[in-house]
Amino acid sequence: MMTICPEPSMQIVSLEPTLPAAQALISLSDAYMQALYPAESNHLESVAALQLPNVHFVGAYVDNTLAACGAVKIIDDDLRYGELKRMFVLESHRGKGLSSAILAHLETHLLSCGVPVARLETGIKQPEALSLYRRRGYQERPPFGNYQADPLSIFMEKRLT
Repeated sequence: MMTICPEPSMQIVSLEPTLPAAQALISLSDAYMQALYPAESNHLESVAALQLPNVHFVGAYVDNTLAACGAVKIIDDDLRYGELKRMFVLESHRGKGLSSAILAHLETHLLSCGVPVARLETGIKQPEALSLYRRRGYQERPPFGNYQADPLSIFMEKRLT
């Protein structure tokens, strides 16, 4: 099995989603998701939603270029959990371990906030994302929160403690 290490010059930082580079990455993410799924199957967080106090939005810089982003939203529903949102890597930086590094960063953030569970919704047409989540210990589960069952969605969860 090949292990992919993140770029040595990579740096993950908290990011303001209104920064032009962040908005450009979010727009690319929107276009990518809209090309794969109909509107009713896209559950994209807006820039305004990413600014809420219960959201931690980060970016991965490689050689001063914002190459990837991700967020986690802390929610109190059936239990306290973090929902992963806006995981996206520029096409030119895919396969370099950036998404795994961001995921590890977001999981560490949840643990530091006392949040024991991470959840996510992703699409069936994203085999790389599904592979990443499964490798990192996420398991399929029924819809959670306000989500409804959708044949184009897969819901996953990981206990962090």
